Amino acid sequence: MKILVLATGGTIASVETDNGLLPGLNVEELRRYFTEQNKQYSQSELDLDFHLLMNKDSTNISPHDWVTIAQAVETHYNDYDAFIITHGTDTLGYTAAALSYMLQGFDKAVVLTGSQIPLSFHKTDAKRNVRDALTYCLEGQPGVFVVFDGKVIQGTRAVKIRTKSYDAFESINHPYIAKIIDGHVEMCASPAQKKERLQFETQLCSDIFLLKLFPGLKASFFDAIADNYKGIIIESFGNGGLPFEDENILDRVGNLTKRGISVVMTTQCLEEGENLLLYEVGQKVAQYPIILSGDMNTEAIVPKLMWALGQTTDPTEVKTLFETPIGGDLSADWDMQITPLKTPVRFSS
Repeated sequence: MKILVLATGGTIASVETDNGLLPGLNVEELRRYFTEQNKQYSQSELDLDFHLLMNKDSTNISPHDWVTIAQAVETHYNDYDAFIITHGTDTLGYTAAALSYMLQGFDKAVVLTGSQIPLSFHKTDAKRNVRDALTYCLEGQPGVFVVFDGKVIQGTRAVKIRTKSYDAFESINHPYIAKIIDGHVEMCASPAQKKERLQFETQLCSDIFLLKLFPGLKASFFDAIADNYKGIIIESFGNGGLPFEDENILDRVGNLTKRGISVVMTTQCLEEGENLLLYEVGQKVAQYPIILSGDMNTEAIVPKLMWALGQTTDPTEVKTLFETPIGGDLSADWDMQITPLKTPVRFSS
């Protein structure tokens, strides 16, 4: 199997400096470390090439960089059987999701990995993650995946929830695709089905805003941002909803949709997703053409909205694109259609 390793920097490639850890490994150093972890495989099993795309702390990764990575994969699509992307952990989940939207129908593995401790350190999780990434590539499963701490996560479901521990990532609202134990892959769930037709859709519109709702937010804030963004994501409370007493945020958000701005509703709760029909505060939101996010995580919502806005400027088409499951980002049984409740919701005591 021929694999291309695309390096982007991050902790895995960092070295110590007077200003703290800084990505600094060159291609030859990266090749040496990968080769050390590759000893269990013969040259006929794994043939590795390396390309340094960028050397960035992932805090500095931008949507432009997502496009650069996707275009590198597209350029070498016919030359390799799989791709490994080494990446910093802080924004790795966003990049994995973005690639899932830009590389639809991809029939090869694109594996993102990194580490909490640099590869050059004596004690590091990078060596295991490198080995596991190579091992999962040999599995031949098509799609975009995050491989970290012995777990394989669908690219649209990976969220970093720990800053120091080796098990930095969790698969949110979705089972692990696989676990890698002692060099062996144990499948746990089927990867998301790929589209029949290969699509490289790398147009993105980054004119979006992510807002975390909090008690006391001024409704006038939405007037201040209305002229600057084409899409707004609101992380609401619980099952979703907007305040309409005291500060009437509900009407201000409704005005945004009337102006053709795409508004996505999600929840600050990490698991189980939103349900606008459960409470009055949510049903009032549902009267507007709000985009539903189901059980998606923010790391997927952000690049998906950028991607949808990159394909069309029609708010109705943006809503359709966004609410269509891609790369396993929405549970198959999630109902994305808003219909009025016929009977009141009742809770058993």
